Amino acid sequence: MVLKAAIGVPLRILSLPARKLLKTITVPTDLATISTRDAAAEIEPETVGMTRDGVEAIWQGVERYYRTGVHPAISICIRRQGEIIMKRAIGHACGNGPDDSPQDEKILIKPDTPIAQFSASKAVTAMLIHYLVEKGEIHLTDPVSHYIPEFAAKGKRDITIYHVLSHRSGFPSIPDKVDPTVVFDHDEAVRMLCNTAPVHPPGHKPSYHAITGGYILHEIVKRVTGQDLREFLAETIQRPLGFRYFNYGVPTSEIKNVAKNYATGPPVIFPLTLIIQHALGTSWQDVIDVSNDPRFLQTIIPSGNLVATADEMSQFFQLLLNGGELNGVRIFDPLTIRRATLEAGKIQFDSSMIFLPMRYSTGMMLGSYPVGLFGFFAQNAFGHWGFINSFSWADPDRNIAASVLNTGKPFLSPHLISHFWLQALISKYCPKTNTT
Repeated sequence: MVLKAAIGVPLRILSLPARKLLKTITVPTDLATISTRDAAAEIEPETVGMTRDGVEAIWQGVERYYRTGVHPAISICIRRQGEIIMKRAIGHACGNGPDDSPQDEKILIKPDTPIAQFSASKAVTAMLIHYLVEKGEIHLTDPVSHYIPEFAAKGKRDITIYHVLSHRSGFPSIPDKVDPTVVFDHDEAVRMLCNTAPVHPPGHKPSYHAITGGYILHEIVKRVTGQDLREFLAETIQRPLGFRYFNYGVPTSEIKNVAKNYATGPPVIFPLTLIIQHALGTSWQDVIDVSNDPRFLQTIIPSGNLVATADEMSQFFQLLLNGGELNGVRIFDPLTIRRATLEAGKIQFDSSMIFLPMRYSTGMMLGSYPVGLFGFFAQNAFGHWGFINSFSWADPDRNIAASVLNTGKPFLSPHLISHFWLQALISKYCPKTNTT
């Protein structure tokens, strides 16, 4: 039955106890009743070298993904040659989680519903650092301690900004037994990291910085510009491109509009619990609980609390795909994009993130051949995942900028079959336009 759910058979065939154990949602028979689409924004796919059948095949992949029951809401936006071929959503922004009661109000998600990006925030934070490099304010090979002298403590004098951006600085995790609410206090988080010894020398191996690197990058921005990261992002990207959201957290008046995150999927068991604790500094459930805390949406967590719509994330990666210009507004120099997306090292097993083989640039996760994070035969793609489940990326070979966001946060479950199936459909029906 679990396998049937993974490949998209309606979960109503599972018993109630089985659904509770797997923490899945109620999936209606007719998905059209919970689907929304911005039809006015979508162009005829033939104008960008695709077919209507191909676009609908991708959408059927989204529906199959939803039928796994682990995502209360999915929002997707795909641009091809700069034009929107899909801007749709399915499910509920709140009210249909596995632990919600039948009496809870169910609010449909819409294509422009804001969603927390989790680790995809790192790609945006990284580009703000690259913007400072472009302006000559900092250099990637500068030691972090040049800007934050106290960071040199505990053997961290030789760690550079480049090391932090490429997950090779040697301090990937929050120390054990630290209160997870430290993420709400920037100054305390920086003090904690300054007093933390690296677990391996800088540059030796990739070790994913789930939370830590963002606070150091934020502190560099503060000391160089005098602005916090929220103000700097608003000035550099958000306001120039006219984004409503696309910033760290949201104003108090917007909190009610942000989709809720849910713990879904099978229970996380030992030894996976230890791996998560090592990478995140806390439990999987604690991260989800924190993400629904109003404080999470009002503070600045550079590695994890950007809030944006799928359309805004797609536009951001279209901006990078275009060499730094979007809708007549130039944000970055093309060389800055090139610098930010160059491979920082060969594909290696990451020592902190479930030992996955990873390719990093200075701020991005990179695609692989023949299969990787962003689909099949997408070795030139770059982007970032968010809490393993959401993905936003650009693929220069296919000339696409895409975002697939979801609100369910399963760790490892059979839903991954449908996840990779959706990626395969996008790879297949968005044919390559650049084969060099």
